[in-house]
Amino acid sequence: MIIMKTDATQEQIAQVVKEIKKYGLRADVSKGKYRTVIGLIGDESKIPFAHFAVLPGVKEAMTVETPYKLISREYSKFFERERERLVVKVGNIKIGSDGPIFIAGPCAVESKEQLFKIAEGVKKAGAHILRGGIFKPRSSVHTFQGLGAAGREEAEEALEWLREAGKRFKLPVVTEVRGEAQVDLAAEYADMLQIGARNMYNQDLLTKVAKKNKPVLFKRHFGAGIEEFLSFAEYIAVEGNKNIILCERGVLPVGKGKNYTRYTLDLGAVPAIQKETYLPVVVDPSHGTGRRDLIFNMSCAAIAAGASGLMIEVHYNPAEALVDAQQAITPDELKQVIDACQRIHKLIVPGRNEES
Repeated sequence: MIIMKTDATQEQIAQVVKEIKKYGLRADVSKGKYRTVIGLIGDESKIPFAHFAVLPGVKEAMTVETPYKLISREYSKFFERERERLVVKVGNIKIGSDGPIFIAGPCAVESKEQLFKIAEGVKKAGAHILRGGIFKPRSSVHTFQGLGAAGREEAEEALEWLREAGKRFKLPVVTEVRGEAQVDLAAEYADMLQIGARNMYNQDLLTKVAKKNKPVLFKRHFGAGIEEFLSFAEYIAVEGNKNIILCERGVLPVGKGKNYTRYTLDLGAVPAIQKETYLPVVVDPSHGTGRRDLIFNMSCAAIAAGASGLMIEVHYNPAEALVDAQQAITPDELKQVIDACQRIHKLIVPGRNEES
């Protein structure tokens, strides 16, 4: 990164950016209250750091050890954000601000009637954002792939339902994009775009989603370590979109014998990630456990661990759900979760370390 002097002029900043581009790299210019920090994007082995250190207006040229520097606390501390969490605004909802945010709705949108009934239920329960899957990545090709699988016309109709439900119940909406071909269409209707766990490594998809300049809900792959997770989040940030909500949704279980949960919900990752980045972190206990009877406990634990919110699958009759029926809860159960988590948040926030 290149740290400019407090009195650096716009011309001097522009000259540094020009020099960076001359070496085939891009520049991320972040302006703080007192100084400007320029992050280099690309193959930094091409850069003669000694050359940049003596350019007019430059205070210091230094390396950042982490592979996710633009979203790191090490980078942000130079423009007065080292003790803050980025607040990401989704519609009129702020994630990473005062209290936990609850994202809830059906895993898959099955019909307009189903969606509106669930939307009404999650609103009454206290949820802030409506989720609904139109394009569903599934392990088996012989299972329901979401209404979007039927074609563009059907996908657009389902997205219209999602947007209409959001407006009726005053809830911003989020939906997952499974491939690049779906990004433009989904972005027309959704307030936030979701990158699912299976697509965490899809660099082209990350880049295209980032360029829509909408908030991105970015899920951790079930086999990814924390450094790898944050490194791929960086692909979104380098496109100038830092409105990223990181989502912990469980990693593959270890050991032999029967698996009692679908995944192992890594709640230790929440405070660990918060020490590395200023981005808000939410938790998905539905996928993290795969069991509706564990959602309450793990939701409470996630908020106690410092999560900025939860993403929970809800259905008025979980047994009827076409996708992930075993991990969906009812709106009444969601209200119990929300009430408990809000009480826990009020208890633990005053004593939490500022840096985490």
